[in-house]
Amino acid sequence: MNTLPPLQLLPAVDVVNGQAVRLLQGEAGSETAYGDPAEAAATWADHGATWIHLVDLDAAFGRGSNHELLARIVRDVPVRIELTGGIRDDASLQRALDAGAARVNIGTAALENPEWTAKVIERFGDRVAVGLDVRGEVLAGRGWTSEGGNLWEVLRQLEAAGCSRYVVTDVTKDGTLTGPNTQLLERVAREANAPVVASGGISSLDDLAALRELVPAGVDSAIVGKALYEGAFTLAQAIEISGEQR
Repeated sequence: MNTLPPLQLLPAVDVVNGQAVRLLQGEAGSETAYGDPAEAAATWADHGATWIHLVDLDAAFGRGSNHELLARIVRDVPVRIELTGGIRDDASLQRALDAGAARVNIGTAALENPEWTAKVIERFGDRVAVGLDVRGEVLAGRGWTSEGGNLWEVLRQLEAAGCSRYVVTDVTKDGTLTGPNTQLLERVAREANAPVVASGGISSLDDLAALRELVPAGVDSAIVGKALYEGAFTLAQAIEISGEQR
């Protein structure tokens, strides 16, 4: 009997030009397409997901928007949605919240506009998470195409602002199925007062078991993408390893 607290799973649905895709190390042009994102989200919900991580990659790269499609998924799929991609100002944030997202994930804006981010954190509390996309100890922004400062310095600023949650991605791991960077995740969780969502590299049930070991340290959730789409394991198997979903 596993006495560890459960690890919350968020199957990822990344959208480019109306299609569900996965990228390799976050690079535009490296997409593998997986069909209709609304179907993907509904499938994960049917298979036991209670959260979905829904990403507008066109908005993240600053080359368009899939907002209407994403809003329809939020409306039609009966689970909580963490929505991210291109949320950089009051208008895009309000649009995401108005669509019904349970939580929005701010990435680039946290690096480029920390004053605005601090105000948003104060106003919306746990409905706002901040994405920390990392190469080594350097943060990446603009769909991972620009550098955004030192991870630990930015983390200190966000802690001072009262950030309620961090989504931490090792960019070099994302979409590679080479295992998550557990050392990075554990260190961020120990340095921060807020919980951490692990993202990037999950390839096996052993990886999920390793992340569940970090739940007491503050890594309470994990985004699972390519491994599910490629059939490395089923969502049912992932839930069995990760514990009861809430």
